Amino acid sequence: MTQHHNNASRDGVFIDPAFTPSAAANLARDLNFSGTIVGNVYAQPLYVEGGPDNRSKVIAVTQSNNVYALDATTGAVIWQRNVGTPAPSMGLISPVGITSTPVIDLASRALFLVAVISGPNNIIYSLNVDTGVINPGFPIDVNVSFPDFSAGLHMQRGALMLLGNMVYIPYGGYADQGNYRGRVLAVSFDGAQRGSWATASLKSGIWTPGGITSDGTNLYVATGNAPSGTTTWGGSEAIIRLQPGPVFSSATADYWAPTNWQALDNGDIDLGGCNPLIVDVPGATPSALVVALGKDRNAYLLNRHNLGGVGAPVAQAAVSAGQIITSPVTYRTSQGTFVALRPTTGTLSAFKITPTSPPTIATGWSASSAGRTSPFVTSTDGTSNPIVWAYGHGTNQRLFGYNGETGAVIFGGGGANDTISGTRTFTTGIAARGRIYVAGDNKVYAFKVPLPAFQVSAVVSRKTHGDAGDFDIALPGVECRSGGVTDDYRLVFTFSNNLESGNASVTSGTGKVAGTPAISGNTMTVNLTGVANAQTLSITLHGVTDQFFQSLPDRAVSLSVLIGDVNGNSFVNASDVSAAKAQSGVPVSNANFRTDVNANGAINASDVSSVKSHSGDSLP
Repeated sequence: MTQHHNNASRDGVFIDPAFTPSAAANLARDLNFSGTIVGNVYAQPLYVEGGPDNRSKVIAVTQSNNVYALDATTGAVIWQRNVGTPAPSMGLISPVGITSTPVIDLASRALFLVAVISGPNNIIYSLNVDTGVINPGFPIDVNVSFPDFSAGLHMQRGALMLLGNMVYIPYGGYADQGNYRGRVLAVSFDGAQRGSWATASLKSGIWTPGGITSDGTNLYVATGNAPSGTTTWGGSEAIIRLQPGPVFSSATADYWAPTNWQALDNGDIDLGGCNPLIVDVPGATPSALVVALGKDRNAYLLNRHNLGGVGAPVAQAAVSAGQIITSPVTYRTSQGTFVALRPTTGTLSAFKITPTSPPTIATGWSASSAGRTSPFVTSTDGTSNPIVWAYGHGTNQRLFGYNGETGAVIFGGGGANDTISGTRTFTTGIAARGRIYVAGDNKVYAFKVPLPAFQVSAVVSRKTHGDAGDFDIALPGVECRSGGVTDDYRLVFTFSNNLESGNASVTSGTGKVAGTPAISGNTMTVNLTGVANAQTLSITLHGVTDQFFQSLPDRAVSLSVLIGDVNGNSFVNASDVSAAKAQSGVPVSNANFRTDVNANGAINASDVSSVKSHSGDSLP
């Protein structure tokens, strides 16, 4: 979860198999999650895994210019950095520090953010997301690097976006004051390159918290109003496509504004109250769409391949009784393509986009939902079990979950321990590993669904018997097959849940673990080498965690190795020789694979000879 609403399309969908409707109905706040931070929060938290410490982290930023990496399980601070004294009250926010949602480049493990420093100055930072150390080439003072920029006029509210090797940063104004312009700045990951674009008309800010949207090739922004009385369109009340750089072609294919843009300007009825959504609707013509929503209560469908200039959209409909100032979400289910939004009227609603030629806007559902934060969506696989989540702000600060196809309540806010506080208008949450994270002033909250018990369900010693395939001996048990020239054995551990991490070591006996255990789904394969015969080894698992970051205590498993003990009674004797002779020439199967002592897929004289050579051996 490295950016606002999880994906560059700003769809707001978090795929997590833990969020089934039944599990979500029993969501509860994790009271053991600390999450203590300092400062007011207007930005969405981020979530990142891996790194040198292999710790999952929740990233939170505040208006006090504090940046935090919290342990995703405990909420303890892993690292914290203050990037400067925030500016005093500017516009509607006081103090002003880090307002927008940062963005993470996973390849470089870099966290990019913009902080307002008392002065005021806008400073672009790149931090190592695992340590908080400032990366080379940063910080960048925007006032110095972009001479036509005014930190006193331009407000950085919208979420940052990555495209190629550049970070893109949108700007609007402080409460519509002064002669600012809607603007997108760009800096390269190393800080060496710069780019800038601004609207021709004054104001026309890119201020929505969702910021910039991308289809992976280009950038899309929604702009607000120009000054009342503006007569020539210059970028206000529009969806504008920018090429990397950023570069605006001025071609009608690369922008759209409604024909009543002047009326929207004059009434301060911003189309730019919401970020654009990139939406693909299979079966529709056109199917590649941009969805725009605005203060005028309308939704607009635009042809992404030809936005169309000033003119009519592909489709338009009133979808709300109140102004729409939010970050909407979009998701697809077996019932179609939905867009969910939260207007100013205390409702949460969704409409559908029909797979027709042309696509149209159809009624979806509406639910009572107090608050003006932005929704987000969980799905167990991307199309199934959609749940639209929203929480209140001000006096009604509880988290609610709604069926994404019907609007029916799935999670109704919880009990006495499930309250949150300090949440701000337009903010939104995230979901990861069976948890939901919501950031409020001075605290990050974690909720979690009931998690399935985590345990070892089976352990086997597995060998491949040539073309006959794999055959397993359940442990604890006696492994009677040869380990070959280097005495190699393969143990396969099966767990109740999918794994995230784990390791193993030989803690008694002769032998060692070869390489790093291989994890696949709910199994972990441990390869052993140099395993001596006629002994019992102990192999201890440690650091084993599942997909929900539940941990297993260290556990030892016994492997007894006695080559030729076909009968598995801890002795090699005449009965084992007799059993091998009886199966000689018989195809290898589950019933007789133990007599294929050489594990080559054929039971023959070589196996009988091997058993005879070990006759008299026994386990201690």
